[in-house]
Amino acid sequence: MNIHFSPDVGAALSNQKPVLALESTIVSHGMPYPENLSFAEKAESLCRSVGVAPATIAIIGGNIHVGLSADELEIIASGKNIKKVARHEIGYAIAHKWTGATTVSSTMHIAKEAGISVFATGGIGGVHRGAEYSFDVSQDLTALSQIPMVVVSAGAKAILDIPKTVEMLETLGVPLVGFKTNEFPAFYSTQSGVSLPLSVESPNDMARVFQSHVKAKLPSAILVANPVPKQDEVVSSEIETYISKAIQLASDRGISGKDLTPFLLGHIKKVTEGRSLETNVSLALNNVQLGAEIASALV
Repeated sequence: MNIHFSPDVGAALSNQKPVLALESTIVSHGMPYPENLSFAEKAESLCRSVGVAPATIAIIGGNIHVGLSADELEIIASGKNIKKVARHEIGYAIAHKWTGATTVSSTMHIAKEAGISVFATGGIGGVHRGAEYSFDVSQDLTALSQIPMVVVSAGAKAILDIPKTVEMLETLGVPLVGFKTNEFPAFYSTQSGVSLPLSVESPNDMARVFQSHVKAKLPSAILVANPVPKQDEVVSSEIETYISKAIQLASDRGISGKDLTPFLLGHIKKVTEGRSLETNVSLALNNVQLGAEIASALV
């Protein structure tokens, strides 16, 4: 795979310094402009402040980029026709010279090929509500079962069926490890009602777990469930009301597939008067902080 490394990411990998992979779909499709650009800049600055090279991953003009310049980040944040590229579309995107943002699954694949072992995102995709009829299940789950790395998230996106998502991850053999929690977080909320039997209390502990996981030759990622900071959460009972109405509205308008998640997040932002976006930014930066600490502990 031909990868264009930014100077700081290339130098960090060559010198065995810590690097943290960051996805770009959260920038292009998860937040509006210019808040998305501000978030991306804060995430990268946060990494650098603790001595970790931020490797935001994207495809620009058919070229895979691991680490973006300021101009490239601006393209992903403000571009009007940025594609959303999942793992199965990487080859097509390269051949057709797409400019696209990477999802969890494609970010994981590219990060692994680049030699990066830790990835921080907002929330993973999973089993959609009503999947027993639609069979709508994110390929993030398949990627998590096949690519050995540490993935830090605030659980699964709250718009999903979280109990079924957790059940599917367990079926696929993906260890779910709570960070200072014994409950799987629900993105905007610290609680989902789904318990976690495994937890760690420090980045060093998580690093040791992953090293043992790799030595055991286990093929999956480890999903680190890191709850949103308590002061920034939207409690589950409140957010659930907004989600249910948004899902019904999407159904009425025939919105599905790749368009569904951006529509739901946008609608929830509108009805919460921006509070859900503030929570999204908080949880994502919280995951970047933890991801950077784990990456440092692994070096």
